[in-house]
Amino acid sequence: MKKVVLLVVLACVGAFAADGAAIYKKCAVCHGQKAEKKYLNKVPVLTEIDPAQRLADMKAYKAGAINGGKGKINMGAIMKGQMATLSDADMAAVNDYISTLK
Repeated sequence: MKKVVLLVVLACVGAFAADGAAIYKKCAVCHGQKAEKKYLNKVPVLTEIDPAQRLADMKAYKAGAINGGKGKINMGAIMKGQMATLSDADMAAVNDYISTLK
């Protein structure tokens, strides 16, 4: 019985896990389908950023903590808006998805 309950719990958790590929679709407008665009020739290609740094940046943009909310290239307000609805799990899923793009 315990095994059945555990399998049901794991199945439910998997069903509600964040889908990084689906979430990334709104990012693709600026960053490219494969995270390959160098936006405004200023933002580095996302796949070239260390994954830990990329995740830290997402969290910092959400908090408005980069350059007093201005962001790295004065896009802080836009990025804060993009990150506003994402949970930590969503950001981690997107970050993991970007790591698969090469």
